[in-house]
Amino acid sequence: MDSQLEAYCAYLRSERQVSAHTLLAYRRDLSKVLEYCQSEGLDSWNALQIQQLRQLVARLHHHGQSARSLARLLSAVRGLYRYLNREGICHHDPASGLSAPKGERRLPKVLDTDRALQLLDGAVDDDFIARRDQAILELFYSSGLRLSELTGLDLDQLDLSAGLVQVHGKGSKSRILPVGRKAREALQEWLKLRGISAPQDKAVFVTRQGRRLSPRAIQQRVQVAGERELGQHLHPHMLRHSFASHLLESSQDLRAVQEMLGHADITTTQVYTHLDFQHLAAVYDSAHPRAKRSKGTDS
Repeated sequence: MDSQLEAYCAYLRSERQVSAHTLLAYRRDLSKVLEYCQSEGLDSWNALQIQQLRQLVARLHHHGQSARSLARLLSAVRGLYRYLNREGICHHDPASGLSAPKGERRLPKVLDTDRALQLLDGAVDDDFIARRDQAILELFYSSGLRLSELTGLDLDQLDLSAGLVQVHGKGSKSRILPVGRKAREALQEWLKLRGISAPQDKAVFVTRQGRRLSPRAIQQRVQVAGERELGQHLHPHMLRHSFASHLLESSQDLRAVQEMLGHADITTTQVYTHLDFQHLAAVYDSAHPRAKRSKGTDS
């Protein structure tokens, strides 16, 4: 079972080209399933049945694992069994028909517009760290980038004259996003100072030693800015949430926001922007040609 799990992870890495973060999550979840199988005396993936997998999910839920984490684990199991079935190793899927326990849906935390402006509109010192950090904050809020997308950003992905940035998102999918005027100005000021560090590669955001900023370092710089300017905890995803929420409030174009966020499923965008059904219905009634009533009719 170990060797088949390793073969599946190798397949994900080489053929599916999943990110290192996604691969680590899959391996961690499937390792829990493997440990369970071994504890129950199951000696092959073919021996795992729906009853045992349901028991494992119930056990993990009882020990505090969230509904979201359990849904991800079941998704990982389905992916594994698709691979095993295709390879002729198994002929069933124990996760088929199973769903994770329903959990409380938590709305994303966002900055309101005034707080976002308070964060970004303060005075900025004309030095390496201050200009870099300001450009990071502006780009997060301007374009809704994920942390991994901003961390991996290279100079050739920026077109400031056109006001565009190309990012490589989940599943190695690329998308082109607009960059607002304030973010372009902040990036231009930062790029004037970037060369001081003698950068070692084409990374847009680098340390004083010229190395690409790590995700952890960017999280820390965003947190420092939040505490300094707002007196609160702030993380990159809160800026992405705020970008989506404010854009949707202004445009009411859910599909456009979905495209800019890089979501494969529009239901993810609905949660992301805490858009409720009543608001969607109101937008539909006011905008869709088939929803508009003819003048002078009562029905």
